[in-house]
Order: sequence, then structure tokens, then C-alpha cells
Amino acid sequence: MASYKKPRCKQVRRLGLNVYGLPKANRRMTDDASRAHRRLTEYGAQLLEKQRLRAYYNTSEKQFRSYVEKAKKGDVPTALGLIRRLEMRLDNLVYRLGFATSIFQARQMVVHGHILVDRHKTDRPSYPVSPGQTIALKDKAPQLFKDNFTTAYPASYPYLSKEEAYRGTLKREPDREEIPIEINDPLVVEYYSRIM
Repeated sequence: MASYKKPRCKQVRRLGLNVYGLPKANRRMTDDASRAHRRLTEYGAQLLEKQRLRAYYNTSEKQFRSYVEKAKKGDVPTALGLIRRLEMRLDNLVYRLGFATSIFQARQMVVHGHILVDRHKTDRPSYPVSPGQTIALKDKAPQLFKDNFTTAYPASYPYLSKEEAYRGTLKREPDREEIPIEINDPLVVEYYSRIM
């Protein structure tokens, strides 16, 4: 699976939003970038929101489109279904639980086999975690990941529970207001309704 490998600060400036939480990127963002985003057409605004959402979760276009198709078939509104599916990806939950300091590090941890889901090794970053499943760090995982879990991320999310033994559980599907991303969801759905 391809991953974004170009300079992240450059992508942050292009998107006009610090989707990766990079401190260096905040200093480099200029008024020129925000002025450029104000001149967008309706289609341009929809495309920009879609690109921002893809960048938040580090997914490919093909993968993202399949998430949209599945969300359209769900019981909840398409925008909420899409965000929930992305939020409940294994690599994202590893990041939210604090095992990793970035979505890129979380993806690498999963691919390298450091993560267990319900005591089974899972090396697919896109693995859909279901409510009630437990995500744990392997016993032989590097100390860096254990340190991340205990010290780096004190943030907590109502839909996740963190436990002492380097593990966490997805308690339930997240509500939209609990997911910490700055995206205008309807624009993403409008973009795909235009092209699909």
C-alpha cells in the first residue's frame, strides 16, 4: 500500500490546515495560503476538504473511495459513517491510544507486527476494529512505544478506554463531536456524489 512520502510541511501549507500537528508547520504557514483557499470554486472547496480528510488518516485515494462507497450503504448519514470508518481503523486507534506520536509511526508499528488485536497479531493498518475489541502492545515491542503510551499522550477520548498493561479498548462507535478533526464533512460527501 502506498503512503505519502513527500515533505509534510509542504503538504500542510497546500492544504491550509495542520493535519499532522507538526509544530514546525504552524510557523511556516503564511497568510498567502489562507488567502489562496478563500478564492476556491465550489468544486475546489469540496476537493480540498476531501484531501484534508485523506491526509488526516493517511489513506490512498482508492482506499478512501471504498470507505465512501461502504458509508453510502450504511444506516447512518454518509458523512458520519465515513468518519467513523476512518476513525476505527487500527492504525488510527493505535495513534489515538498513545502508542505512537503520529499516524505515520502508528502505521509503521502495525505493519511491523508490534500490535495485537484481541491477542492476535494484526499487521494491516486498515483493519476495521469493532467495539469491544482490545488493542495491545506486544511484550517484545520496543521501549519507545511503551514510553509513548505512559507519558507522551495524556489526551483521552470517550470512546476509548486505556488500561495499565499497555492496552486499550474501543468501547463504542465514536460520535462526530468526539473526533478531533477540523473537516467540513458534507463537502466530502458532495465531492463524491458529483464524481461517482
